[in-house]
Amino acid sequence: MAETGEQSASSPEDEAPEAATTYIIPKKEISMVPDMGKWKRSQAYADYMGFILTLNEGVKGKKLTSDYDVSETVEKLLDLLGTLDQWINETPPVDQPSRFGNKAYRTWFSKLEQEAEALVSAVLPAEKAAAAPEIAVYLKESVGNPTRIDYGTGHEAAFAAFLCCLCKVGALRISDQLAIVFKVFNRYLQVMRKLQRTYRMEPAGSQGVWGLDDFQFLPFIWGSSQFIDHPTLEPRHFIDERVVNEHHQDYIFLDSIRFINEMKTGPFAEHSNQLWNISAVPSWSKVNQGLIRMYKAE
Repeated sequence: MAETGEQSASSPEDEAPEAATTYIIPKKEISMVPDMGKWKRSQAYADYMGFILTLNEGVKGKKLTSDYDVSETVEKLLDLLGTLDQWINETPPVDQPSRFGNKAYRTWFSKLEQEAEALVSAVLPAEKAAAAPEIAVYLKESVGNPTRIDYGTGHEAAFAAFLCCLCKVGALRISDQLAIVFKVFNRYLQVMRKLQRTYRMEPAGSQGVWGLDDFQFLPFIWGSSQFIDHPTLEPRHFIDERVVNEHHQDYIFLDSIRFINEMKTGPFAEHSNQLWNISAVPSWSKVNQGLIRMYKAE
């Protein structure tokens, strides 16, 4: 990972870089706390956060049901995610003594390991085929850990990095911003939730009630941006089950709350304390800013 003194943030590009590019297989570079400084000084960090913030601005005030362009690349990504979904249907859970971490997940994951490069190649323009082995690593990292059979926000970040890479090579473009969040990322969430339910995956590194959410973070950032300047819905409303049921198809934030309500029992303030605290924030713009600060810190 190269360090840089002067960085520019990345966003979906209208044109891929013209200079010849050398692709390398990513490897883990952050093993200890001091490594975080290297990460935060890197161009990769600037690109990643720039990507997150560009999409955050792009979805501001817009509904999931808004009109937007759906490009061929987006359609191919939806096909890719549909394939992962179909593999779940073809790989039912096995009988085992332990309730959590069904070992059939490892069978499912092995299919992805074998097919990831081919899946990514099908999404890339022909002239960018050489990028497939590098980008496929992020796809494989985005669906959970086959050893621990768990999933968490680090895996979610790998999927965001996967999408960022597709922007860097020009497969996704500026015009795809809304579709990236509302179509592709939303479909990814659906597949991950199906994985979590089917194989009873453990939360990776969960802080339980003191974490924002057991599995996701980005839907709350981008979802709170959707609500900015909403004429009637305020942060206090998302803990109202009636509001969630009425509006979850329009707002990724509420759809995530709906999933939590399905998966957890008991008072919301007890099983999701951090989110409960957010409901007391006076405006969605403050919620959004606070979540971005929290995401950078964590």
